[in-house]
Amino acid sequence: MNPYRNYIEFNRQKWSALRNKTPLLLSAEELEKIKGLNEEISLQEVEEVYLPLTRLINLKVKASQQLQGATNSFLDFKAKKVPYIIGIAGSVAVGKSTTARVIQTLLSRWDSHPEVSLITTDGFLYAKETLERKGLMSRKGFPESYDTKKLIKFMMDVKSGKRKVEAPVYSHLTYDVVPDQVEVISNPDILIVEGINVLQVNKTDQVFVSDFFDFSIYIDADEKNIKKWYIERFLMLQQTAFQNPKSYFNRFTSLTKDEAMNKAAEIWQEINAPNLRENILPTRRRAHIVFKKGSDHTMEKIYLKKY
Repeated sequence: MNPYRNYIEFNRQKWSALRNKTPLLLSAEELEKIKGLNEEISLQEVEEVYLPLTRLINLKVKASQQLQGATNSFLDFKAKKVPYIIGIAGSVAVGKSTTARVIQTLLSRWDSHPEVSLITTDGFLYAKETLERKGLMSRKGFPESYDTKKLIKFMMDVKSGKRKVEAPVYSHLTYDVVPDQVEVISNPDILIVEGINVLQVNKTDQVFVSDFFDFSIYIDADEKNIKKWYIERFLMLQQTAFQNPKSYFNRFTSLTKDEAMNKAAEIWQEINAPNLRENILPTRRRAHIVFKKGSDHTMEKIYLKKY
């Protein structure tokens, strides 16, 4: 079955033409600061892939604002700003974070929506102590490892136009939620929510995180490529962040390169691959747009949902 039967397919050239003179307001220095550890992305990629996307989102935000204004006028309600929410999903190591930061930066350069906030769903994982008590440490990243009720409450508060909403903070250093630390989301024009789980549904729940999205993006790639990127990132982290004595993964710094590669492959095979196949990849069909990456990280195909 064709997974893209409800999508319009674009190659790079056709998609790039939809930029329609949208200016590039991002420097090479800024791009270098926001890209991921082992993520390859060029200004040409930004011009050809991300500028058309931000133009599309800008048009959708304007339409949403007009519709909201019409509804307020009909109900004789005082105008109230409600953030436009974008969800970004995809596997671990596929480049979601870089995509989210590039989109955030580009969208913030538009005069009609300069306030663009970004959160990841990592902060809504259960604390390490809770995961250990429930026997879920080996299932971290799977749907059951998240405090879904807390995440749904957060989304409800944001979408209701609440002036300040608190999101928990996650530390990749300690591999845990940071106690008593929050990030405040102050009623932005646009909120980007990035996470592997954001398009997932659960038969036992009546409300899903994606119910609050106005637009959603899935970053796709062949599993063999994602596995390769995951192992490469693991090796880079072994030489950098893992060296910190406070790092949860500090114990891996003594491994040889071959041992580290084997450990990364083992983690991928036991945790990330099953999560991708069982929970993440099936949500691809729910995204409004799918970016398909090639082996060199560049976007090869773009699929835009017809309806």
